[in-house]
Amino acid sequence: MKFETIIGLEVHVQLRTKSKIFCSCSTQFGNEPNTNTCPVCLGLPGTLPVLNEEALALGIKTGLALECNIAERLKFDRKNYFYPDLPKAYQITQFDMPVAAGGCIMIMTEEGEKRIGITRAHLEEDAGKSVHDRTPDGTCVDYNRTGTPLLEIVSEPEMRSPEEAYAYLTNLKAILEYIDVSDCNMEEGSLRCDANVSIRPLGQEEFGTRVEIKNLNSFKMVQRAIAYEVKRQIEATEDEEAIVQQTRLWNDAKQVTMPMRSKEEAHDYRYFPEPDLVPFTISRERVEAVRAALPELPQEKKARFIKEYGLSEYDASILVQEQPMAVFFEASVSAGADAKQAVNWMQGELLALMKDSDVTWQTLKVTPVHISEIITMISKGEISQKIGKTVLADVFISAGSPQTIVEEKGLKQVSDTGEIKTIAEKIVANNPQSVADYKSGNVKAISFFVGQLMKQTKGKANPQVANQIFSELLK
Repeated sequence: MKFETIIGLEVHVQLRTKSKIFCSCSTQFGNEPNTNTCPVCLGLPGTLPVLNEEALALGIKTGLALECNIAERLKFDRKNYFYPDLPKAYQITQFDMPVAAGGCIMIMTEEGEKRIGITRAHLEEDAGKSVHDRTPDGTCVDYNRTGTPLLEIVSEPEMRSPEEAYAYLTNLKAILEYIDVSDCNMEEGSLRCDANVSIRPLGQEEFGTRVEIKNLNSFKMVQRAIAYEVKRQIEATEDEEAIVQQTRLWNDAKQVTMPMRSKEEAHDYRYFPEPDLVPFTISRERVEAVRAALPELPQEKKARFIKEYGLSEYDASILVQEQPMAVFFEASVSAGADAKQAVNWMQGELLALMKDSDVTWQTLKVTPVHISEIITMISKGEISQKIGKTVLADVFISAGSPQTIVEEKGLKQVSDTGEIKTIAEKIVANNPQSVADYKSGNVKAISFFVGQLMKQTKGKANPQVANQIFSELLK
């Protein structure tokens, strides 16, 4: 039996505000435990919440960027459950009247572009954090995160593979960074994802039993967890075992999902309207003002890069995934670099150096002008491609001028035909067998001669000139 995978994602985004959603406590990450707290976020008797206007503005901004409809009437609700990291024993969230609904994110698949629907995006407060390794025989609770403003973005169950889920998350993160509503730091909990996964026989309309996977700390982890869970559910179904609706945790060390608890339904939380926050209206003028201030979004930038710079779909997609990378690219072209060459150097040598050194676009010493200088020197024949890579590696560490590095280290390419011919004649004379191979029809043998010359000149000889000279000498 063949099965179809059904995937829906719930992404919790920590909004970039200085204070919490219902009080004035700091949202600063990394402070001493339980220092960013007050009677309001700790839920002490007699306290009243007040909505953070900036959190609302960022929620509206995100909804518009995701092509959602923004609600005219807004209210908050209480979601009741007991857990040590929830001091009030309820969470203030939005149940049936979210700030935004009905949007979409476009992703690329093997079959082409695909639309993934956004069911809703709603505002809520975060819970605290249970700390299990602070004491040997107990669990501690840090309430610093309690009350931090979150926007939960819920997708339609329209993804059909782990790869589509990865593409969705990558594109969502790019949008959130472009509009500057969150730092999207998964290590600090600014971006958290839960995956809802089920399977059904191919052709069946009804969904299968849904399992929610938590404890997913990276997009690659989401991809691996979904792949495992799909395999587990298929094997269980084929063995005629019932799939239990439950919440499971991803164990990255063992690469498996493990049961956590039975999956709750909405009625288990006993939602009811938050009595301390009255419903209110969002004016259309305010919504349109936010819309007008939106920056160019990844999809728009991608289309412009393809049209304006003649880039391929793939190259443009890679560039716009990170806003700083897209900005670096355009600055390189403005500084005089050929667009395609700039893409090749950025996606090749530069990204490799950054990955090896754990450097980000924000901390990078190489500038767009540096990239432009290296590309220009190569196009003029002043340095070879190989020397260009050496120069970039030096600039990556020193932040020095490529032109200065080439001059000070004597890396300028040798294009003098007389000098190259003298060296080439000696190489030909010292390698009679390779000459015989070439004359017997093995034209690839010329690569050996060029390689020997480049070795003797330490990569400074012009390879085009060398090829031409060897072709003449070997006739």
